Amino acid sequence: MTPKPEHGKEKKPQSIRRVATRRGADITPQFGPEYIEKLKLELRSKDREKIIDAALSKFVAAEQLKPYQAELIRLQAHLERTGRKLIILFDGRDASGKGGTIRRVTRYMNEKHYRVVALGKPSDEQRTELHMKRYIEHFPHAGEITLFDRSWYNRAMVEPVMGFCTDRQYRQFMARVNEYEESFIADGKTTLLKLYFSVTKKEQEKRFDRRKNDPLRHWKLSEVDLQAQELWGEFTEAKYKLLKRTHTAHNPWHVIRSDDKHLARINTMKLILSAVKYRGRSRKLDFAVDPKIVIAGDKERKRMDRERRKHGAFRS
Repeated sequence: MTPKPEHGKEKKPQSIRRVATRRGADITPQFGPEYIEKLKLELRSKDREKIIDAALSKFVAAEQLKPYQAELIRLQAHLERTGRKLIILFDGRDASGKGGTIRRVTRYMNEKHYRVVALGKPSDEQRTELHMKRYIEHFPHAGEITLFDRSWYNRAMVEPVMGFCTDRQYRQFMARVNEYEESFIADGKTTLLKLYFSVTKKEQEKRFDRRKNDPLRHWKLSEVDLQAQELWGEFTEAKYKLLKRTHTAHNPWHVIRSDDKHLARINTMKLILSAVKYRGRSRKLDFAVDPKIVIAGDKERKRMDRERRKHGAFRS
């Protein structure tokens, strides 16, 4: 059995960059193979060990995902063959790893039969329409998968906290959303999978700092990101109300602990693969999710209830 990377190991590849920088390497597109040989000569044994550890950790993590990515291709073929539809919601905290998980899930899938939807702010015309309408327009056809990178649940989390919707709009949404979702799956062909990615405040801050200092990630910083830490408590309260009112027997929430990105990704794949029965499912793979990483929405709400009773407030 392939050994599991330890928590935090996914960050190790950064040590390669640190080592190279410490050795005076300002890497540019002009560098070629001769630079690699030069850097090898300058590396200390401790540096070599760090680089080997980083490279192996990244390799093992990628190899662990591949059997499940192959299963996702089988699942996709089953959906196409049977005309079933799958809708997956990726919601949760900012910088909680939603986008990275979506990229790993879809990496080897047939692009013709899935779509990733990440909607921006509604237009003036869309503001006059039913909130759900612009999401429904992207629902999958028979044999397809739609993955929402943030969904209609923006109306339950980001919008009320940031003041992007009125109290009346929020209340109306919360009163009707369960009914809407029941209608989505009423055809017996559609599966709705709701995932809430949960990251700790400390880890979120660390990821925001990286975005601020990395020109390749700076574009990820949004108006919401810049206030997420300050409004941590408000977002936690919104999460509690979300789980309390929209976790149902037919359309439950699954909370994904995502401080460890690799474990969040592999467990998300297991959840997706368990959401729909399909032919050809591997008998060798372990599809059981880690209970420390995946928590049912009702259990998470009860945990939050206990936390508030004990401390007088939510602590996470």
